[in-house]
Amino acid sequence: MADTFRLTLAQLNPTVGALAANAAKALEAWQAGRAAGAAMVALPEMFLTGYQTQDLVLKPAFVADAMAAMEALAAQIVDGPALGIGGPYWDETGHYNAWWVLHEGKVAARILKHDLPHEDVFDEYRIFDSGPISGPYRIGPLRIGTPVCEDSWHPEVSETLAETGAEILLVPNGSPYFRGKMETRLNVTIARVVETGLPLVYLNAVGGQDDQLFDGASFVLNPHGEMVAQLPAFDEVIAHIDFARGPEGWRALPGPFAEQPDAWEQDYRAMVMGLHDYLAKSGFSKVVLGLSGGIDSALVAVLAADAIGAENVHCVMLPSRYTSQGSLDDAAELARRLGARLDTVEIEGSRHAVAGALDHLLAGTTPDITEENIQSRLRGVMLMALSNKFGGMLLTTGNKSEMAVGYCTIYGDMNGGYNPIKDLYKTRVFETCRWRNSHHRPWMKGPAGEVIPPAIIDKPPSAELRDNQKDQDSLPPYDVLDDILERLVEGDQSVAEIVAAGHERATVKRVEHLLYISEWKRFQAAPGPRLTRRAFWLDRRYPMVNRWRDTSGA
Repeated sequence: MADTFRLTLAQLNPTVGALAANAAKALEAWQAGRAAGAAMVALPEMFLTGYQTQDLVLKPAFVADAMAAMEALAAQIVDGPALGIGGPYWDETGHYNAWWVLHEGKVAARILKHDLPHEDVFDEYRIFDSGPISGPYRIGPLRIGTPVCEDSWHPEVSETLAETGAEILLVPNGSPYFRGKMETRLNVTIARVVETGLPLVYLNAVGGQDDQLFDGASFVLNPHGEMVAQLPAFDEVIAHIDFARGPEGWRALPGPFAEQPDAWEQDYRAMVMGLHDYLAKSGFSKVVLGLSGGIDSALVAVLAADAIGAENVHCVMLPSRYTSQGSLDDAAELARRLGARLDTVEIEGSRHAVAGALDHLLAGTTPDITEENIQSRLRGVMLMALSNKFGGMLLTTGNKSEMAVGYCTIYGDMNGGYNPIKDLYKTRVFETCRWRNSHHRPWMKGPAGEVIPPAIIDKPPSAELRDNQKDQDSLPPYDVLDDILERLVEGDQSVAEIVAAGHERATVKRVEHLLYISEWKRFQAAPGPRLTRRAFWLDRRYPMVNRWRDTSGA
């Protein structure tokens, strides 16, 4: 019996619902593995359908098409390695998240996911049944155990596989990114390796799907937790991992080892990839956005240029009488440095027209946020018109701090199909701009160098909807606001705990109030890339009508 085994890992980017395209990509990976002399080629969890499918996988016609596509793919897997690939499986016993092993023209094995995740962005109890724990399967000289994604986060499946003869663990995943996720994955998988004494292959998907981002960074561990290979983060790659059998059993030989980016680069790459894939998978190739001369729209413009090229980014300045000359100049300079088109659409005439139309109803009232929101909504109308006419997706540019407290105008600056900075607090917006000005990578399609003018980063933020307006007229300083928000949102801390951390109680209560009363706005907000474990959508599901407030420490 042979004492070596080559496993080809296909860390690839599927598209939800694109069954034929995903199958073709899987077949190309299989052909690459065959050319490299592999005994098996592995693809991530639910690769054939794309992931996550959410309720699409409850539709019988979709699952029937997916299973037929899997059988058709199996018929092509002949005279070469086995192919492991994720896809749904329904039979009379239930509906399953399955990993199919195809070999010699047929389905050789089918592993059904046992542990179903039901936290964070996952709700798999809603759409799948828990499968029985499967035993190992043999490919050539090797008995392989496959815990499917969440199965590897708990000891039972891996221990059962080891006890029933598995010689390595191959874990296909659809594991979405959040800041610090790599350390979490390592802690979990090292525990499985230590418990079982087996090598472990962690194969992750890559690519963006709606708000979720799959960052790849697949890796291989030998017993005792020694990492012997790691694939790049956020890149599609096909890599070959060799195993050899020795006196102590099978061990992975040293393989490719890609340097992993730091946290700032990971977040930036995640936003770029999320925007690129949301556009490409939705059928868009260009974008339009309002460029105000402020820092949020500046960062969104640069992210868009890095994702799809500056030639596909249409920036529009929409000044009113309250727009400063500095903002006009800063927007123009950013567009020049970026190489993006910049047009100007004046809104003063439209503002006067709306004021005149409402004059008989608003007579005798004092100008307030109503008139400010009219300006924002006029800008939204103009930008949506350009999006409709020329086919670019409108990007909205509100950061997480603003989205949290409702410092944004529904049907105004919230207009748009996607928000690349939705999960980025304002203090991180500043630091991200500084990071981008001093770093450039080959995957960035925008220009290198100081693309964001320092004046944009340094000036006090302002919506410029009234004379001499500053954000801090309406909000606490952003370093204070963001710390309170991180404690309320990510930390789920009580008011008393936040006050004990050094914040004024009145400020904490005001921020808490704004957070809760803005839920209805977030419910209507555009999607954006998930960077944290508490992004505003599936991670944090709060009622829009909520009269409870925290009185702790009162």
